[in-house]
Amino acid sequence: MSSPADSLLVLNPEDNIAIAKQTVPEGAEVFRDGSVRTLDTVPFGHKIATQAIRSGEPILKFGQVIGFATEDIQPGMWVHTHNVTPGELSLDYAFASEVPPDPEPITGRTFQGIRRADGRIATRNYIGIISTVNCSATSSKYVAKNFDASILEAFPNIDGVIALTHKEGCAYDYGGEQHQLLARTLAGFAKHPNIAAYVVLGLGCETAQASFMAERHGLVQLRMPGEGAEPQPLIMNIQDVGGVRKTVDRATGIIREMLPEVNAIRREPIPVSEIILGTECGGSDGNSGISANPAVGIASDLLVAHGATSILAETPEIAGGEHLLTRRAVSREVGEKLIELIDWWKDYAAKFGCTVDNNPSVGNKKGGLTTIYEKSLGAIAKGGSTALKGVYRYAEPITQKGFVVMDSPGFDSVSVTGMIASGANVCVFTTGRGSCFGCKPVPTIKIATNTPMYEHMIDDMDINAGRILDGASVQEVGEEIFEKVISVASGEKTKSEAQGIGDEEFSPWTIGPIL
Repeated sequence: MSSPADSLLVLNPEDNIAIAKQTVPEGAEVFRDGSVRTLDTVPFGHKIATQAIRSGEPILKFGQVIGFATEDIQPGMWVHTHNVTPGELSLDYAFASEVPPDPEPITGRTFQGIRRADGRIATRNYIGIISTVNCSATSSKYVAKNFDASILEAFPNIDGVIALTHKEGCAYDYGGEQHQLLARTLAGFAKHPNIAAYVVLGLGCETAQASFMAERHGLVQLRMPGEGAEPQPLIMNIQDVGGVRKTVDRATGIIREMLPEVNAIRREPIPVSEIILGTECGGSDGNSGISANPAVGIASDLLVAHGATSILAETPEIAGGEHLLTRRAVSREVGEKLIELIDWWKDYAAKFGCTVDNNPSVGNKKGGLTTIYEKSLGAIAKGGSTALKGVYRYAEPITQKGFVVMDSPGFDSVSVTGMIASGANVCVFTTGRGSCFGCKPVPTIKIATNTPMYEHMIDDMDINAGRILDGASVQEVGEEIFEKVISVASGEKTKSEAQGIGDEEFSPWTIGPIL
């Protein structure tokens, strides 16, 4: 056990706070020269003032403003929500002023992936039942239940038959923004390389018509069992087929015929450039921006150097740190697209009497995060240090290689759903509080920000980035994450997959009124 004098982490010479690497009791000398003695008990991962801060003065972490003191703060005081407010920031976006050069290309590295007939690259092999509306969700689940482990054990190359169900699909403007978003999301999953084959189930009278999705997004079933005709989407509406039982029986029969063909795949060497990494942080704490997120940033940079793609999402968790990304944007246009999203979110939150600073959850605050600015500065570390190549709408297909941003809420399931619909074929998920997450059909690697939580939730965490707090380098852990991404893309099961997690996390974003 380290002494209190070894328990602080100073992140930047300009900071006026430090981070507690362990819970520090009141009255402890936290600097070896005795210059600071704690005036409060400071919990693990929380902040302590290292110098006097007057009321109204900025609180600095990472060398950036994370909020403003609401009262005079003395050296040794606990710095948190009781004496800090977000306030208003004045940020210089300096568009495309600090665009880093592309990293030196790394070639030759491969993973064991699946190449579909049309050239798309998969990391898993699922059959999907795409529900257009909540009214067909139960039928979709009934179909999936007909393909449990006892059935699929005869088809060892199939990872599962999953029902992609949700709670919407009707009572909004036909062809409007919400309809377009849901259609884009559902189509993104149907067309995802990890979905080898699919059936679309609708009710028949809903707003979210399957035909709309198929026509707008070019859905086709690449191969239809027992037919040599031009492939068409496999769409069934319960009202057309004649009820739930008939629909379930028909869909079950079609999928049963698909099984041998879907099972007949083999993994082969695929360039790492085909990986599209979705990055997420949830159940964050004060260590997220210090250990796990920067380590993911290293892995992101390595993937970009290999010609791959890394996605940063959760737009509200960019607010307060967006100026660091606009400077890295490859053009003013790309940077301005990001600011348009930030402004949209501020306006969107205000319509409901909220602000983006309502984002930090109860658990986030217990873990040491005080404001959205602090959370954002840590969250964007997942994006590494390479140039920002593009900004995409929620669930919009991502075609750009390199580091990109996709618009999404901070809510984990909604955010990851969007990244998968955009094409992510592996996800990494950092957590300091212990989020238990998976989202089929894409594997999710769980990364703990601190060792105590990693050891406490060992069955759920894949990597312990808390080693950084114990002395390991960010580079070392980042390389470990990179290697894990390649292993998982090659078929290694994550701990969430081993527990079967991922059937309930499909969660399209609802942005508009339900009428």
